[in-house]
Amino acid sequence: MADPAAPLSADQLAAEQQDIAALAKGGRTNFFGFLLRLAARIPFLFIAGRLYGAEDLGRFASATIAVELAAQLATLGQKRGLAQQLARDDRDGAEVVADALLLSGCVSAFFAVLLYAFPAPMFPSGHFTPLQRLLPLTIVPLALGDIALAALAYRFDVGATVRARSVVEPWTLSLVAGTVWLIGIAFLPLRESGLILAYVASIFAATLTAFVPLLRSYGLPRQWSPRPIDLLRLALGNLPLAGADAIEWGTRKLDLFLLGLFHAPPAVVGVYYVAQQVATLPQKLKTSFEPILGPVITRNLQGGNYPAVARQVCQVGFWITAAQAGVALALGIPGSAVMGLVGPGFVAGTAALALLLTAEVAAAPAVVSEAALIYVARVRNLWISLGTIALQGALTVAFMLAARRAGADPLMQAAGAAAALAIALACASLVKSRLLGSILGEPITNWRWALIWAAAPAVLVGAGMKLMPEWVELALGIPAILGVYGLVIWRRGFGPEDRILFRKQTV
Repeated sequence: MADPAAPLSADQLAAEQQDIAALAKGGRTNFFGFLLRLAARIPFLFIAGRLYGAEDLGRFASATIAVELAAQLATLGQKRGLAQQLARDDRDGAEVVADALLLSGCVSAFFAVLLYAFPAPMFPSGHFTPLQRLLPLTIVPLALGDIALAALAYRFDVGATVRARSVVEPWTLSLVAGTVWLIGIAFLPLRESGLILAYVASIFAATLTAFVPLLRSYGLPRQWSPRPIDLLRLALGNLPLAGADAIEWGTRKLDLFLLGLFHAPPAVVGVYYVAQQVATLPQKLKTSFEPILGPVITRNLQGGNYPAVARQVCQVGFWITAAQAGVALALGIPGSAVMGLVGPGFVAGTAALALLLTAEVAAAPAVVSEAALIYVARVRNLWISLGTIALQGALTVAFMLAARRAGADPLMQAAGAAAALAIALACASLVKSRLLGSILGEPITNWRWALIWAAAPAVLVGAGMKLMPEWVELALGIPAILGVYGLVIWRRGFGPEDRILFRKQTV
């Protein structure tokens, strides 16, 4: 293992600069994908809110939770663990990927059959159409698509993720939802299944888009044969990682689940779902770096270069925090206008939107710290994740019960669920950053005072725009808030090592 106190050699320095350049390049590519996803997600929310209504949207949100959880579990942590497997396995990469696909394919097929046979977790009311019952079919392509994109990310191909998740998936979702609604004018029963049919089509289209570059990059395995014992060992070894992935996903879905458990009306669940969809758009920014950060961290850990890992985590953590804070301000300040785009009945979810956006900013340190913890302390990371979701659940129940006793309306109870998420994620960020810092022997922090200097004028600009008509607030206010924030953070917060993010380089 390299001595952390030793000065970096010229080769180590060059390698580290190359890693940062790779992170920046991947981040730029996937940030562009985030903008595309934002542009595509808004039409879907508009179609779903205006044409289908909050109740249909709420039922759709509840139904997809079970499917997405099953797909998350079926990946067995390989979305992030596959990079380590590819780095240390002597076999051809195509064979390692084939093992991963076979393993997740078997588990996802089991979950698909199980949910098809027992659809109650998807449709707790017991009411569903034959077409809606096809929803579990998406578990297999959803899991396999994640594995394919993780394999491509190991080779720094994040463009495939952009095409699959930011172009094909959301636009297919919007186009099919709109088309089915129009067809439903003549054939009403079809309209009832429109959102779920659109979801099924979007997942299959995105997975097909992911597999085309996978075959080009890795090719077909030539001398591969399944190794059941190795696959079982891989599955058992990945259990802590799979648990952490499922819990991270669960923190973004537990609030919706508890709203249903507390018998919130479907319309309230629909409004909260829209707020959640808008708020989790900034969450996609962390995935801009996650596929590249994993392989970079893996290589440095294998070489014992802990200081480099700490620097990369802090660097990327600041990039993510700065970007998420800017987007949160741009979407949160004109929040009522943003929610009003989906429909007048959705404006009541503005408070939940603001709290959910805050939660995503608070989550950034935990996300980047976990990118390293899954390799150096995966069991302890899992226990912290378990504690996070337990804290979130306890706070959510407490806040919702308190709001109910106070006579607050259901949407205020929903805001309590969002507040619980923000507090739990902030606690997770603090604990995970401290743990990683103690392991690496280096301080881990994403915080810089420039974030406050940039946020202050952006808030003032946003407050001024709120005096304007809604269309002005959206059309001019959002770009103005982002522009002012970006200008200040560039001048006061970004040093030369940060500005590489905006420079085109060849890696």
